[in-house]
Amino acid sequence: MPTYNYKAVDQVGHPAQGQMDAQNEIDLELRLERIGLNLITFRQAKKNTSVFSSRKVSLKDLMMFCFQLEQLSSAGVPLLEGLSDLRDSTTNLHFQKIIGALVSEVEGGKMLSQALAQYPSVFSNVFVSLVRAGEQTGKLPEVFENLANTFKWQDELVSQTKRLLTYPVFVLFVVVGAVTFLMMFLVPQMTSFLGNMGQELPTQTKVLMFISKVFVDYWWLLFSLPVVAAIVISLMIRQSAEMRYRFDFVVLHLPVTGDILQKIILARFARYFALMYQTGIPILDAIKTCEDIVGNRAVASALNRAHQQINAGDSMSESFHNAGLFPPLVVRMIKVGENSGALDTSLLKISYFYDRDVNESIDKMLKMLEPALTVVLGGILAFIMFSVLGPVYDSFSQLKL
Repeated sequence: MPTYNYKAVDQVGHPAQGQMDAQNEIDLELRLERIGLNLITFRQAKKNTSVFSSRKVSLKDLMMFCFQLEQLSSAGVPLLEGLSDLRDSTTNLHFQKIIGALVSEVEGGKMLSQALAQYPSVFSNVFVSLVRAGEQTGKLPEVFENLANTFKWQDELVSQTKRLLTYPVFVLFVVVGAVTFLMMFLVPQMTSFLGNMGQELPTQTKVLMFISKVFVDYWWLLFSLPVVAAIVISLMIRQSAEMRYRFDFVVLHLPVTGDILQKIILARFARYFALMYQTGIPILDAIKTCEDIVGNRAVASALNRAHQQINAGDSMSESFHNAGLFPPLVVRMIKVGENSGALDTSLLKISYFYDRDVNESIDKMLKMLEPALTVVLGGILAFIMFSVLGPVYDSFSQLKL
């Protein structure tokens, strides 16, 4: 179905423009009339084949989408009118096109959750399920508010992770570049000079010369081997469920980063589980949905085991304890929620505790990374300089003036 860029006016003459899919000009005009717009001009949109064209909907786009819908619905603005306003105000053309399609679907009589379900790459199964539950319970504004807060939390977490990784990756490239230059250009020249001195070279200098020879003769293998290994491991993980499970299990138990990743996954699980519980989604359905949210096969397998035990009649806290992967804090807070009847509150507290721990851990790692990487780089340079200058100093000290 072709896409058209259109310009139109509403009932009171306010201009509107955007993109919409339609079979032809007549279909476009009818679609616009259903949402209260009169077509003025249109042209078929060209296919954007640029590699830089944006075809993604970011977390910020989803956050603003939920926040504005919550504000508009709380103010009593009809859903269709609110979606039309969002379509005209968003700056992401791809998202604008999707919202325009949502407007057409809702105008055609579909529920918002049914329209959202047609775009699984943008609106996840959890998103659709929460909106559907909000429609059924009349709590749609609360659902959008909670989703906006959740997307804000995810966006902040992604920003923190990028901030954590940017400096180490930059330093790694600098170190690799510096070591490669020294080993392939500087050390071979110094090796030739040291060989002409005719003296016995110390062990560290011989080691340095061997490493330099490996870099010069096998540089293509040194740089291609990590890439090939990463591709092979990635293919194995994609094609084998067992390999994916083993990889996810190992990632959760890595030193330092494994603990942080586990807290991030559990915080995500607790937050979404609380949202689904608040909107009236049954516990078993919520746990089943969370298996796709966590993004880790080991945690998803543990959730599946807990789901089976709850379905068999065990208590929720006992099931999570028997699953074997959930820390005592999670089990304890779930038990408190069961006893008090405020499971959602307990789950949100779990998310809060882990959010705080993750933020503190990331801040500590950022403070430790800079001096640690500086020491590593300094150690490499010191080894090279000591190995090269040591024999030179020894030869000068043996000269008889």
